[in-house]
Amino acid sequence: MDLVNHLNDRLLFAIPKKGRLYEKAVSILKGSDIRFHRSQRLDIALSTNMPIALIFLPAADIPMFVGEGKCDLGITGVDQVKESQVDVLLPMDLQFGACKLQVQVPEAGPYQKPEQLIGKTIVSSFTQLTKEYFAELEGVPIDQITTKIRYVGGSVEASCALGIADAIVDLVESGETMRAAGLKDIATVLETSAHLIESKNPKGDTELLQTIKSRIEGVMTAQKYVSCNYNVPVSCLPQVLKITPGRRAPTISKIDDEGWVAVSAMIDRKQKGTIMDDLKKNGAADIMVFEISNCRV
Repeated sequence: MDLVNHLNDRLLFAIPKKGRLYEKAVSILKGSDIRFHRSQRLDIALSTNMPIALIFLPAADIPMFVGEGKCDLGITGVDQVKESQVDVLLPMDLQFGACKLQVQVPEAGPYQKPEQLIGKTIVSSFTQLTKEYFAELEGVPIDQITTKIRYVGGSVEASCALGIADAIVDLVESGETMRAAGLKDIATVLETSAHLIESKNPKGDTELLQTIKSRIEGVMTAQKYVSCNYNVPVSCLPQVLKITPGRRAPTISKIDDEGWVAVSAMIDRKQKGTIMDDLKKNGAADIMVFEISNCRV
């Protein structure tokens, strides 16, 4: 009863309970300064510094809990949201867990395009998305498709080799598992990644909900950008500002060196080497790049 009362006073945030999604989600929570201690015996953890309860669930169940308003926020893949057919908001791509839901067939088999699989047997753990895909391919309502869709919860890639299916629809990240099973992809059903999802009818504090979203957005921005600071002659400003326009606009400050100014701007982490080279070529000096641990945008 005490735990139930505690939950009633807190915003409920559904988190994947294991695997890489769990590890990445926990990293984002830590970056957002949402502190908690999770007991291995419980799938609920109360934040120690905010009125939030973290509910650890299978990723496939999170859309239902958020869609029905049992949890206010959640982290899960777009594939799970689409498969569950729930009505939730998708305010933020968390930019991890990127993969593709693909139609895969035996490498040495006769199938080269998905249309050849109409009327055949397809195995997947994403049966709803698979039915929708083949309904569109056949040009008929979903309840009239001739393609047979069967559910398998795990080891989907073994289905063709065991003679259970003509093809499978499964998630592909690097493609190594698919190739090891003698499969190749012939079509993409859906491109997916982990997202922050939000209930359309949240029960928790809406101001707190916005604060959490803002913190997570800050973490995501910090992962994408670094801070670049440099000194440059005023005469060179037009050229260097084209190189570092900043996320919104750079900060320009006077320094105790006649004819020079200091510039600070957020730059794309992936382009920092090229940007520093270009700044140097265009008259900038004392160029430094700093990590951004968090920010508000």
